Amino acid sequence: MFERNPGCELDLGWLNNVNINLNAVNNAVQNLLNARELKDEHRAAWLLRAITCIDLTTLGGDDTPSNISRLCHKAAKPLPKDLLNELGFEYGADCAIRTAAICVYPSRVEDVVKTLKKLNVLDKINVASVATGFPSGQMPLKTRLEEIKYAVEKGATEIDIVIDRSLVLTGKWEVLYQEIQQMKEACGTAHMKAILATGELGTLNNIYKASLVAMMAGSDFIKTSTGKESINATLPFGIVMSRAIKEYYDKYEYKVGLKPAGGIRTSNDAISWLVMVKEVLGNEWLNNELFRFGASGLLGDIEYNLFKYVTQCYPAPYEFTMG
Repeated sequence: MFERNPGCELDLGWLNNVNINLNAVNNAVQNLLNARELKDEHRAAWLLRAITCIDLTTLGGDDTPSNISRLCHKAAKPLPKDLLNELGFEYGADCAIRTAAICVYPSRVEDVVKTLKKLNVLDKINVASVATGFPSGQMPLKTRLEEIKYAVEKGATEIDIVIDRSLVLTGKWEVLYQEIQQMKEACGTAHMKAILATGELGTLNNIYKASLVAMMAGSDFIKTSTGKESINATLPFGIVMSRAIKEYYDKYEYKVGLKPAGGIRTSNDAISWLVMVKEVLGNEWLNNELFRFGASGLLGDIEYNLFKYVTQCYPAPYEFTMG
């Protein structure tokens, strides 16, 4: 177990010297996409790893206790028993094939906790809640902090905060730093993931700077998106954020996690992100303590692909009813 990021003083000198090379980022993305394709058991192994890194998410206005319960059951047993057995695993107390977390609105946290308790996996699956005026972040700071405290009180072990993007777009780095610090304090022992909403930050320079400020303020993870923006998780954004994580680690020796969210729907998407993390950050980040997918439909596609790998047949549409 590594030491959590405590944050550090705001280093405006570092921020002022940021200059992202767009061509270099685009070339790095093309190199990733043109890499040799993973096949057969190697591809299956990467997809199983991807399952363990998913924050299985529902953030709908029509969420109810029943669909939260259904999602929790899927998180605890993400693959059919016979399919899992064919892949060399079986469900039990020591089975590692489950999703990393369930992510919901604060008002649904209690439902998640109750269901995971009934399934005897509350100590194995994290309870994540969005907060701080998700998805816009455009609420008074006092209200945003109260929302964090409410979610933690109800049992959330992880809080996905969303930053006020206007502070990035106007260069108010000190205010952003102070707000995130207060959010970290409100989280208490719960891990904090800072959602940058990268698609609304304007430039790659701003994404890098926002990543640094979030880490300096004590974020345990930095996350690309809310999933509600017009542009969500893209590999260029991921590379820039990963480079910021790597350089923060090189300077302060604290590991910060990465969570892409929004638009990651296919097995190929998941593998591309995992390979990017391996290439930029290294194997130490290829686990759910330091890497997560924020997704709702990704699990269904992974299940479909693993079924095809095991049976050499395409599943019927009714085989898998949810992801």
